[in-house]
Amino acid sequence: MSIFYHAATRSFFNTVTHSVKNIPADAVEISRDLHADLLAGEAAGKTIQIGGDGQPELVETEVDPQAKLMLERAWRDAEIVRVTWLRDRHRDEIELGAPTTITGEQYSELLAYIQALRDWPAHSDFPDTLTRPAAPAWIAGAF
Repeated sequence: MSIFYHAATRSFFNTVTHSVKNIPADAVEISRDLHADLLAGEAAGKTIQIGGDGQPELVETEVDPQAKLMLERAWRDAEIVRVTWLRDRHRDEIELGAPTTITGEQYSELLAYIQALRDWPAHSDFPDTLTRPAAPAWIAGAF
């Protein structure tokens, strides 16, 4: 079996599933090892491009800074929505005079987390995903 990479369509072809006449003429033949490396690299977020030797190679994907800001804001907004129901349920339980599902301490931690999410875009490390506000551990068990 031969494997080919076609840069214009960013596609792989092989002679087992594709007839030779259906493989683009400008596709380059690659080894099985390179094919596996390219697939793993793409899965890890890298981009395939054609190198100086005409063979495909992996390069770090450049992310538009504005897109990164927008993605991180979208994560933050979704995270606020994801946990707001806990706050609302606790408030409703208090107003109804019903037993509360979370403790007063957990409620305070939840409010602090929501505030940290609101403040996240103003943080000096924003939009570094490694420095996102951390949810209190007990929240995972609430879902």
